[in-house]
Amino acid sequence: MAWSGFIIAYVVFFLSHSLPVRPPLRPWLQRRLGRGGFTLAYSALSLAVLAWLIAAAGRAPHVPLWDWAAWQVYVPLTMMLPVCLILALSIARPNPFSFGGARNARFDPMHPGIVRWARHPLLLALALWSAAHVVPNGDLAHGVLFGTFAVFAGIGGRLIDRRKKREMGAEWHRLRLAVARAPLFSSSVSAVHMLRLSAGVALYAVLIWLHPFLVGVSPLP
Repeated sequence: MAWSGFIIAYVVFFLSHSLPVRPPLRPWLQRRLGRGGFTLAYSALSLAVLAWLIAAAGRAPHVPLWDWAAWQVYVPLTMMLPVCLILALSIARPNPFSFGGARNARFDPMHPGIVRWARHPLLLALALWSAAHVVPNGDLAHGVLFGTFAVFAGIGGRLIDRRKKREMGAEWHRLRLAVARAPLFSSSVSAVHMLRLSAGVALYAVLIWLHPFLVGVSPLP
């Protein structure tokens, strides 16, 4: 079957993202790997399966959904810069509202950083990345791939909110109200923030350079 490789990769991707984070498997893995080890292993697995899924979409039969136009390449080229900046500002930062937060006990709701703009910045980055890549990939396999990611990011935020409310109780509502009262823009930019922003720009440049080697297509016009 021509679609079998894509279907198998698609199923494995969602199983690998849903099973390890559900009880009793997640507590069992965290006891053996530690919280940091679990996060590292889960992230590595996610990236590996994602690369497999993208490659499988490229090998799937080409069923066009809309015609390609030269302007379409500018959509992901433009949107990937804010995606990289969001990643740089959110990874390994305290965020008790979402997954991927580090040192959450040190979270300051009066200085929440990017959490003031989005409780789930990693999911926001995923949504922007996937929606931007739908535009120049107007075939069925890539439409299913990136469209599903965009929907997954939207639903994922609601599911995480529900779980965190259950786990944190009244503390979740207290922190959310405190974050809402924090200023949208900080009055000062620290050296750490500048370093993270620089890292985001560097990541953007590296992804443009690596794209032909990883995907086989240049992202540049």
